[in-house]
Amino acid sequence: MGEDDPRRLIPRTDRLLAHAELRHARGRLGDDVIRSIVRGIQDRARSGELAPEDVEPEVLSAVASRAATSLRPVLNATGVIVHTNLGRAPLSESARRAMLTAAGYVDVEMDLTSGTRARRGAGAREALKRACPAAEDALVVNNGAAALLLATTVLAGTGEVVISRGELVEIGAGFRLPELIESTGTRLREVGTTNRTHLHDYASALGEQTGCLLKVHPSNFRVTGFTSGVGISQLRSLADEHRIPLVVDLGSGLLAPDPVLPDEPDVASALEAGADVVIASGDKLLGGPQAGLLLGRAEVIARLARHPLARAMRADKLALAALEATVSGEAPPVTAALHADPGRLRERTEALAEAVGFALVEHDGRVGGGGAPGVPLPGWAIRLPEGAAPLLRTGDPAVLPRVHGGACLLDLRCIPEDEDERLADAVRAALMHIGEPLGAGGG
Repeated sequence: MGEDDPRRLIPRTDRLLAHAELRHARGRLGDDVIRSIVRGIQDRARSGELAPEDVEPEVLSAVASRAATSLRPVLNATGVIVHTNLGRAPLSESARRAMLTAAGYVDVEMDLTSGTRARRGAGAREALKRACPAAEDALVVNNGAAALLLATTVLAGTGEVVISRGELVEIGAGFRLPELIESTGTRLREVGTTNRTHLHDYASALGEQTGCLLKVHPSNFRVTGFTSGVGISQLRSLADEHRIPLVVDLGSGLLAPDPVLPDEPDVASALEAGADVVIASGDKLLGGPQAGLLLGRAEVIARLARHPLARAMRADKLALAALEATVSGEAPPVTAALHADPGRLRERTEALAEAVGFALVEHDGRVGGGGAPGVPLPGWAIRLPEGAAPLLRTGDPAVLPRVHGGACLLDLRCIPEDEDERLADAVRAALMHIGEPLGAGGG
């Protein structure tokens, strides 16, 4: 490198790291992250992309804007309430505060009165039992798939789980429940056909190898037409006759019936109908953190809790704290979005339409997350040019719209009302970037 090479003017690493703002940022980001930022910007200067005198301000700007996590907050304008790609249920304020409390030392497995070890997550378990009195006891694991795997492994072992062929579903990311259940050596005994299964199909399959009966709610699809299935109460009689447990996997996480979703099964009704154990997810319609919930008879729950797999699948203290607060606290955002006041939702949407000068259109939201498939949630959206979508997704704040029919649609059902002005600003910025004048889409 010659004496007149401008690269010699690039600030040295030690000088940059000694800057007061970078020293202060170490408590937030850590030394490795800051060094990585510095090296990346120096490399840009060495390649000629950046002038040497711009290195220091670029480093300071990059460090100041860098968050401790790469995850970005997103305004969900899709109208899909339980959006799997956005982390499913957003937590309530109570749940968020509970997680902050649990981030330090807490008595998650300690009886402070006696000073002895206590059962893990007692608060979350008691909150679930209060919210669902039909359950004698509850167990919390790290997700719904883990709950199903634990139940079938413990109750059936290397024996058979009897299940209808019409309930052998595939869940997100290509995971199939049959493969999940069989992964620990449990065998599936499939009965009936895809569209029709009768009680005698189950009865003829039961034998010495039967570990449990399993009924799975096909939450992410519907089979209509020439169909038939067997209800929980009918299976209860069969289970009693053969002295085998009945497991019901509902998936979506409703603890009690909801009039907005009259056909969506709930935990309380399933237990009252005769299920020994009901499995549900914590981060769907319940509106809480990722968790697998097992609720049912105390004897069966105790058996599941004693198994070594329960230790491997247990929920961490943050999830337990958030779950307890979700069940015991104010209505979570999922519930608020599901029961959004139609009049107020339209008022907000009309205000945004007027602010940006584009048309309001009718738009159906969805539950999402496999809940209530095909059930529309009537509402409204703003119709923008399709070209606004990528700019909204990558803007600040990041906004996820629905792209459909050659348009970018913004549904406010899942947007907190105090974010409406930020959303309007994001829309204006996106429209300006694509050269679309405000008001071009009509009022």
